[in-house]
Amino acid sequence: MRPSPRDTGDGTLVLAAHGTRSAAGEAALAELTTRVRRARPGHRVELGFLEISSPALPGVLAAAQGPVVVVPLLLAGGYHVHIDLPTVVASTRPDALIAGPLGPHPLLTAVLARRLAAAGLRPTDSVVLGAAGSSDPAALADVRAAARLLSVRLARPVTAAFASAGSPSLTEVVDRLRRGPAPRVAVASYLLAPGHFHDRVTDCGADLVTRPLGVEEEMAALIWHRHDEVASGAAVRAPRLTTTRVSSV
Repeated sequence: MRPSPRDTGDGTLVLAAHGTRSAAGEAALAELTTRVRRARPGHRVELGFLEISSPALPGVLAAAQGPVVVVPLLLAGGYHVHIDLPTVVASTRPDALIAGPLGPHPLLTAVLARRLAAAGLRPTDSVVLGAAGSSDPAALADVRAAARLLSVRLARPVTAAFASAGSPSLTEVVDRLRRGPAPRVAVASYLLAPGHFHDRVTDCGADLVTRPLGVEEEMAALIWHRHDEVASGAAVRAPRLTTTRVSSV
């Protein structure tokens, strides 16, 4: 029986990101990778991209040493989690284990709540969780679950809304809440890094929009948590779904 990477420390954690044309987004993901490395000194951690950015994930997987665990840097399920990533892994490193997406999880909730507080959230504000979106209903359900966790944390309603695919749209929700009794609308950006989708969230017309989740201790801890789940056998490989191509969330 092959020992798990968690037990031996001789494996490689590969962080699988979607990719972005934003230099700031790439820098944020590189900084997050550095923080993940620092959390467990001596354990190899590499970053690869499914598209657009470099290094490309297939090359990173092929060069990875020892047992490999792949953790998607994605906040919900969808095409990239269920189709793209398993396809790349199967063709380049079929022995690798694939963890589940990062969200929903209370560690993400903690970062979202702190981002809102730093942005100036008031007790009377309406709150929206703004995600990229997906045509996969399961991915949208993941985001709605994250909104429920944030609602409990803040002790107020939180509406999930989407900047791209998915309903309700972010602009629709912001417009509707503006017609309600709350004097302001606050949007918590449910995105990992700056880029196209965060720009769309920022331009939704809300009174305040938080920074992306970015580089935080909780993010590194969550990534290692997903790694340990699959390395210990507590998580299962994500099933392949028949779905149309979607935006990453």
